[in-house]
Amino acid sequence: MASRSRTTRITTPPGTALGKSGGVTRARRLARLLDDLIRVPGTNIGIGLDPIIGLIPGVGDMIGGLMSSYILMVAAQEGVPASVLTRMLGNIALDSLVGVVPLLGDLFDFGMKSNRRNVDLLERYLATPSKTKAASRGIVALVILAAILLIVGLIVAGVWVARLLGRLVS
Repeated sequence: MASRSRTTRITTPPGTALGKSGGVTRARRLARLLDDLIRVPGTNIGIGLDPIIGLIPGVGDMIGGLMSSYILMVAAQEGVPASVLTRMLGNIALDSLVGVVPLLGDLFDFGMKSNRRNVDLLERYLATPSKTKAASRGIVALVILAAILLIVGLIVAGVWVARLLGRLVS
């Protein structure tokens, strides 16, 4: 009797290769470069290239956002679910959008450390996928709810101002 050989595909479950992926290691290094490269003497505070690059008017925050997107790409390659990727993208977007404001944006970059947050999210997902996924879903849902409430509030305020102006004009 001839036996058939079956090829089985072996996949590594999330969390088993924590820190062993070259992409995760490079993402961790990039986050350190962008957020914590130089320690402020006498403190535990680090400053990286992200706030320094952000000082370049117009393109600095765009360059920082592009560099940050590498961490997002690594997370996608590691199989991170959409809810966690959305949370990571939100960190990058917030950092880039607030970073456009001169000086305030650079101070925000200095304090937020979005790249380190994203690498932490990636590593937390690899260590405890279900817990991180659930937490990210909750945060994404809260952000969406806040955005909806903000839009509704702006519409209500706009209608109220239009009515007030209408009364003043007539």
